[in-house]
Amino acid sequence: MGKQKQQVISRFFAPKPKPKPSSSPPSSPPTLPSSSPSPKVSTTVTFSPLKRLHTSKLNSPSKAPKLSPNSNPTLHQKFLNKLLPPFCDQDTQDLAAATSNSKLLSNPKYTPLEQQVVELKSKYKDVLLMIEVGYKFRFFGQDAENAARVLGIYAHMDHNFLTASIPTFRLNVHVRRLVTAGYKVGVVKQTETSSIKAHGSNKLGPFCRGLSALYTKATLEAAEDLGGGEDGCRSCNSYLVCVVDDGSVGESGIDVKIGIVAVEISTGDVVYGEFDDNLLRSGLEAKILSLSPAELLLGDPLSKLTEKFLVAYAGHASNVRMERTSRDRYKDGGALAEVLSAYDKVGDSLSNVSPQGESVEIEGKTKNQLAVMGMPDLVVQALALTIGHLKQFGLERILCLVDSFRPFSNNAEMSLSANAMQQLEVLKNNANGSESGSLFECMDHTLTTCGSRLLRHWVSHPLRDKSMINERLNAISVILESMSSPNTYGDLRSDGRAPNITPTRKLHQLLSSVLTSLRQVPDIQRGITRIFHRTASASEFIAVIQAILASGKQLQQLQVEEEDKVDNMQEKAIRSSLLKRLTLTASSSSIISTAARLLSALNKEAAEQRDLSNLFVVSEGQFEEIAIARANVKQAKEKLDLLIGLYRKQLKMQNLEFMSVSGTPHLIELPLDVQVPSNWVKVNSTKKAIRYHAPEVLVALDHLSLANEELLVVCRSAWHNFLNEFSKYYSEFQGAVQALAALDCIHSLALLARNKDYVRPVFVEESEPVQICISSGRHPVLETMLQDSFVTNDTSLRADEEYCQIVTGPNMGGKSCYIRQVALITIMAQVGSFVPASSTKLHVLDGIYTRMGASDSIQQGRSTFLEELGEASYILDTCTSQSLVILDELGRGTSTHDGVAIAYATLKYLLEQKKCMVLFVTHYPEIVNLTKGLTGCVGSYHVSYLTSQKNECIMNSNGEIREYDDIVYLYKLVPGVSERSFGFKVAQLAQLPLSCINRASAMAMKLEEAVGNRRRNRLAQKNLQEPDGSDDTKVFTDILSNLKLAFSSDVDSAKSFQCLKHARNLALELRNRQTALDVHN
Repeated sequence: MGKQKQQVISRFFAPKPKPKPSSSPPSSPPTLPSSSPSPKVSTTVTFSPLKRLHTSKLNSPSKAPKLSPNSNPTLHQKFLNKLLPPFCDQDTQDLAAATSNSKLLSNPKYTPLEQQVVELKSKYKDVLLMIEVGYKFRFFGQDAENAARVLGIYAHMDHNFLTASIPTFRLNVHVRRLVTAGYKVGVVKQTETSSIKAHGSNKLGPFCRGLSALYTKATLEAAEDLGGGEDGCRSCNSYLVCVVDDGSVGESGIDVKIGIVAVEISTGDVVYGEFDDNLLRSGLEAKILSLSPAELLLGDPLSKLTEKFLVAYAGHASNVRMERTSRDRYKDGGALAEVLSAYDKVGDSLSNVSPQGESVEIEGKTKNQLAVMGMPDLVVQALALTIGHLKQFGLERILCLVDSFRPFSNNAEMSLSANAMQQLEVLKNNANGSESGSLFECMDHTLTTCGSRLLRHWVSHPLRDKSMINERLNAISVILESMSSPNTYGDLRSDGRAPNITPTRKLHQLLSSVLTSLRQVPDIQRGITRIFHRTASASEFIAVIQAILASGKQLQQLQVEEEDKVDNMQEKAIRSSLLKRLTLTASSSSIISTAARLLSALNKEAAEQRDLSNLFVVSEGQFEEIAIARANVKQAKEKLDLLIGLYRKQLKMQNLEFMSVSGTPHLIELPLDVQVPSNWVKVNSTKKAIRYHAPEVLVALDHLSLANEELLVVCRSAWHNFLNEFSKYYSEFQGAVQALAALDCIHSLALLARNKDYVRPVFVEESEPVQICISSGRHPVLETMLQDSFVTNDTSLRADEEYCQIVTGPNMGGKSCYIRQVALITIMAQVGSFVPASSTKLHVLDGIYTRMGASDSIQQGRSTFLEELGEASYILDTCTSQSLVILDELGRGTSTHDGVAIAYATLKYLLEQKKCMVLFVTHYPEIVNLTKGLTGCVGSYHVSYLTSQKNECIMNSNGEIREYDDIVYLYKLVPGVSERSFGFKVAQLAQLPLSCINRASAMAMKLEEAVGNRRRNRLAQKNLQEPDGSDDTKVFTDILSNLKLAFSSDVDSAKSFQCLKHARNLALELRNRQTALDVHN
């Protein structure tokens, strides 16, 4: 190696030989076919000089395709051009041309392994292949270049291709890194062992190899050998989402019908839906954001706007893998036939078998087939494409369980819009996209991964059914009652046993024990699904089933005491129907008996040691083939051991024994002077002895090796059949796992309510008016950070009274915090959680819609104002009288007059047409004046603040503008309209240059003075027309009433200050009016 490195390094410093006129320009090295070009990479390349000698005997090659003059060679190609001698160029052109042919013929320049590689790559063009060669997995050609870049490994030239390698025991680590980088990775393993190869027809050829596994982001956790990892976000899903649309609905794609099927392969969750969408694809965006898919499968052809949105979503920053597939074959209804055919092959034996073993059929169709036939056409097309895509991974069976399918939208759950999810930071924050600071992170106190995953779904899909909400609230109340009880296990009876305790009192301790135990094992939901996929290992199978069995046995303790005494049933029973139902499902006797029977068939020690040959416990009527194979192995060992007696007699050495050295078994060690038959094979020797293998021993060892191989084959087949048998129980076990996850969620919400002093929300009847009444509400996320310094606020909205609040106030005064707080409390209440307030009375809402912040989408051709109005249009089209609508500074993306007009028109439409609950934040005080005609349903509020006496800009003798005095934010919502927004204080916080702020202050003062003059002139003209002075009397009355209220003992200091301030403003208005009259006269 030292000499080789020296030769390589010397080529960098040696003078370059002058190129011959006839020499061809250097070309790129041979690469295997690749579906997508790789980015520029940096790899280390070295070559052995001996491997360049074979190029001197090349035949006349065919011309390689010419590169475009504008194409830039990759960095490793520049290395090749510098390091390879000129006579290698023609060979590389030959290999590049050979690999580019559509029909790859046997090439005499390829080694047998390379010929296999070329054939495999031509079959799997879009896959990065890892090929097992001895104790390594090797990459070839372009795959080696990509692997070297991602994994940081060494790439070099070997024979005809660039190659890189990793050790076999690091396979799982490197596959995950490649998959995370976005590649579709295939693992090619040897399909025969040396023993089988020696007895087969392929004695002289290379080992047979085939694609054994395929991995992508959506399939990694469910895949064999690599699944079950707990890296990254423990509750995150890895959905594969297939999207199709019907472009014929609208030629421009503005109005289009879209079909979606999303499958989480590692958990078995399948979501589907068909819906109409608009120009901005708001519906599609909402569903994609709620799923956060790892992969997108695009069913071509798609409309331009749908494709543009999906391509933008799966951009480089998103780390979402995208793949395309054609659906032209489904134009004439072939999708349904393909799905039904797939169900015939793999679906009938899974979920359509009753406990008695009879297949359930109606009119010749199974239950699954009938369910699919009732789905929309676009959903069936997406389902067919997804099944076809998953067939290459061997994971399509999960789509044959229609019982696990659920629609995107239903009457029981609220579908939060994409804007609401983002702007309210329900699942992720807007700063860096992580869970920190989100509502979900605040509420998540779960102990298991499957519980955290289910709670994530609960938070993003609040309930719309009052009875279901109250069921969750009742369950939380029961657990809180259990938490407040004294530790019943602390005091023992005189006989040393725990005292008799009611199920309610022991519930919290028992749940905590069960969930803590489940936390110690891998994700049981993904584990049970991996067992269904037949990709779980034996040790994983035992761990998951054992965890479910232990949890069920513990939970059965709650049912024993409930059934113990019928007379005291009402006293002892758990007062929550939801908790009873979940407990009974998780501790079902059939689950426990089935789990115990399955575990009894396996040897735990052998599973931990990955000893497949000793995994199964053979009993009467079970695993007979394994028993026969084990007997054959035992017989082969006995025959081998009997040979030692023959050699003792032959050599007349009674103490002769077989020995093993360095892994070589059944050696006969003899002194140097002992004569042995000529057909004995010398294996190794020492100074005093020689070790032999007799010919009969070699034959017996060969038979033993073959018997062991046959045993492994039989055991693999038995393991496959054993996992197949579990498929009949998958739905039942999955139900138990879901029940345990739901118990974890309820326990988490109970911990949240206890730790943060939350209260139970009260939901009114459906017949009562829609209302949101919150007393001393707190922001659930900010409260955690600010703790005791958070300022609470009240909210009162009623459909028969005031159902719209127009909120004004200074910048950074807390307006957005308040409206977000109302929305988050409402979401928490309808999730079934206790809420941060002193009291809450709500009507069940059917939706929460938000329009907040400013953003654009340049990739999709949308400006900031178009995004703003598109979101508003979606709200106006979707909301109902039972919705909560939050609009924050609508109309700020255009001119002042246009913005005010659009904001007013939108607000009036919501109040008169939709009559929904509205929180409207604005910096346009004119909107308050425009809505005075809507008295009774609209209230004006602002977030209070304190300023010093001089709160205006004043010009000193030098012509400079003095800064505004300090402002103190009180963050309390009070009636009235804010006088100004104090934007210059924000400019100071943003550290704009003082000269800019002074110039802006001067300009603002001039504009305000001009507007004030026009207002005074209009007021003077109005007073001339109405000289009776009735308005003055009304103003005096208002001033006196505000002063009286300010000095009342029942009013707090903040309210008193606001009344004084309002009286001062009225007095100034009266003075200005009188001044205008004097000037006019």
